Amino acid sequence: MEGREPDPAQLARKRRIQYLSLAAFAAVAVVIALIAVSQSGGDDDSDETASSVQGASEVSALLDGIPQDGSVLGDPAAEVAVIEFADPQCPVCRSFAIEVLPQLIADRVRPGDVSYEYRNWDIIGADSEVASKAALAAGEQDRLFQFIQLFYANQGEENSGYVTDDFLERIAEGAGIPDVDRWKQDRGSAEWDPRLKEVNAEAESLGFVGTPSILVTGPRGQRPLEGFGLDEIEAAIQQVS
Repeated sequence: MEGREPDPAQLARKRRIQYLSLAAFAAVAVVIALIAVSQSGGDDDSDETASSVQGASEVSALLDGIPQDGSVLGDPAAEVAVIEFADPQCPVCRSFAIEVLPQLIADRVRPGDVSYEYRNWDIIGADSEVASKAALAAGEQDRLFQFIQLFYANQGEENSGYVTDDFLERIAEGAGIPDVDRWKQDRGSAEWDPRLKEVNAEAESLGFVGTPSILVTGPRGQRPLEGFGLDEIEAAIQQVS
């Protein structure tokens, strides 16, 4: 059975709260960026040298050496899992991916304490589904996280039509997908539709009304979170451990 569509009024309220969080993240990001520029002498050509896709070097440094299997990053035997329900087009999801997730990966996922899972929840528009299927296809070659992080680093305006085949192929190449031709075929797989519907139904059953939404699970139960700050996630990890 197909899940019902999220209530527009609930989505609007959730997005307003999330945009306030986004503004706070952005303020911190500006300070960090200014410090980084001052320390580097203002050289901004490193990304272009590494790849034509913006952010490729940073994504590689963030994820290299961490095991991943499909939509799961980190040690699959980890008792605690942080699960994000996210829309690739969501600007607040982009903020989470750039401002919060790297620290979570460094502190918790890379050491093997926690696994991190990305679940595509498409609530913004048709381009979201196209992007999600491309990300899931990347996961078939264990490159979903490189793909989705690069997608966020190069994200355009919601439903503006920027999610073209050419755009997705550049992201796939920047993500280091070994067999891009196979990825192109996998994008069109019929298996993604029921998976996306299942994620939608699960998100609704958890009471989520917007993206990103976080679920933390462990031996002592699960904690659906209202927010997505690092402190809140860490508190939930402690509660379920």
